[in-house]
Amino acid sequence: MSAAPPDPVLRGLCAAPDLLSHRPGLRVDARAVKESLAFAFASGAPAGAFDRHIESASLPASSWDPSRFAQHVFLPELIAGCMRFTIDGRTHTPSPALLGRALSQPPSDRDAVELRRDIFRELVGSEALRRDLARAYAAIRGWMDQLETVSISRREGSRRRLDILVAAKGAFDALAGGFAGARSGLSRLSAFGAAVRGSEAYRRLADLLAYDEELATLDLRIRVGSDGHVRDLRALSIRENDGNRFYRSPLGRVVTRLVMLWRGYRFSEDELLARHVNGVLEGLEDELVALVQLLGDLEFYLAGLALRDRARAAGLSVCLPELAWPSGPELAWPSGPELAWPSGPELVGPSGPRDGRPGRELRALFNPLLLAGPATIVPCDITADRHDATVIVTGPNSGGKTRLLEALSLAQMLGQAGFFVPAAEARLSPCHGLFVSLIEQAQADQSEGRLGTELMRIRALFEAMQVGDMVVLDELCSGTNPSEGEEIFQLVISLLAELRPQAFITTHFLELAARLERERPVDRLVFLQVELDAQQWPTYQFVPGVARSSLAQRTAARLGVTREELVALVERSKRAHRRRAVDPD
Repeated sequence: MSAAPPDPVLRGLCAAPDLLSHRPGLRVDARAVKESLAFAFASGAPAGAFDRHIESASLPASSWDPSRFAQHVFLPELIAGCMRFTIDGRTHTPSPALLGRALSQPPSDRDAVELRRDIFRELVGSEALRRDLARAYAAIRGWMDQLETVSISRREGSRRRLDILVAAKGAFDALAGGFAGARSGLSRLSAFGAAVRGSEAYRRLADLLAYDEELATLDLRIRVGSDGHVRDLRALSIRENDGNRFYRSPLGRVVTRLVMLWRGYRFSEDELLARHVNGVLEGLEDELVALVQLLGDLEFYLAGLALRDRARAAGLSVCLPELAWPSGPELAWPSGPELAWPSGPELVGPSGPRDGRPGRELRALFNPLLLAGPATIVPCDITADRHDATVIVTGPNSGGKTRLLEALSLAQMLGQAGFFVPAAEARLSPCHGLFVSLIEQAQADQSEGRLGTELMRIRALFEAMQVGDMVVLDELCSGTNPSEGEEIFQLVISLLAELRPQAFITTHFLELAARLERERPVDRLVFLQVELDAQQWPTYQFVPGVARSSLAQRTAARLGVTREELVALVERSKRAHRRRAVDPD
């Protein structure tokens, strides 16, 4: 997808440098940010004050509801563990609030998704653009850090305000001076920086800082004695910076003070300069608000690059998936009685769109949550001819089924948000929403037993489901006896089929799964099982078919739950009891 031309100016200045929306706009609360800027400029702000504005920024409209899956995909842990990035020796952790919302609420607008993917492609293809991105983030973060410092004395406060303006100018310069040749949404950054630098408000800023740096230039002659001490110091010439708009001649400065004194006001040089400083700030308020928003947008891309780097360090690959979009700019799903897929879905990949029926393919898929730990990660391949298949996964405990469900859920979420997915290659079909329910731990205040809790999650699934949603269920109906559980299981998959979901379900009902594979009572069923090696150990790969055994005895032996080991533990307890009876002390 080709990048849009540079964005038009807004209010006579420039469009907000929005990197998350197709149509750029200001997504933070401008009035609230301006109030925080004024307060911080005057006396400093508490740490994190501006992060709260970033975290509450609005995002493009989404049909996804994170409450249906967020607690099961461990997104905050993924951000904290795998998306931290380092710039100039300083490590930054992206805001879990904004980044978490941007990832868990993929845009309904296809163009917004493609904008993000185009930006990632350019960053991956150009080290220079990636350096410019890091430089811009460091400059804006440095400016924000200056805002969140507190001055002690009045003179310190004047110096601090000038330092804030210096940092702001550095941020604008970093944007204007970088991103040369960018054709994606990154071009918005240089366009914004150039527009700011071309404004009268910026020229006033530059002149004020130049005046602060150079009121005058003195040529000195110093005479030094044989003992190394200065014998004489004489000014040969003094050239005042009279070309600066803030320059006042010595006579003018004296007259200004006399007039103010005559009117009853007492102003120091610092106070006179402070008046100019405040005026410069007011002239740049809108542009500074845009910088606050931009910091969060930059974190989205720096976090994605950090995930890519983390995966490559582990010998793994991430990718931007091919996306099989329905026709039209927004997600439009079948709603007629046949629930037929709309004609002409478009498969969009790195080389551009191509026609083809949507399916699912993930090569070298891995669970990115494992990147934060020491475990060896074994990627696997998952393919299905259709996107709307119901995939039933069987196999032994500790065979990787739950980790697979997490990986599939994260891949769909990240890919549809315009982010990298944890696979070397991927083809996905966007969906209206995601529902994930893994096995939950018992809660102290829960009102239902295991069966009741299971039935409640099934009810919640059908209350939330829309046609074409993606559904991920771990150990469906495991909380009841096999005969009742199998009946409920069949009911669930038969009704799900009518909604044409992208469904992945794990189960230990092996006989039921084998019968379903033979009889095919529901269309679009796919069966995968954990692959075992010659010694019957899981390889963490998945192959077609239904597992013959859950290998419960193997798992029990691995965890020390054999008859022999349990008998030994019982005997040990009995011997200890006898010893206490003989010698109570």
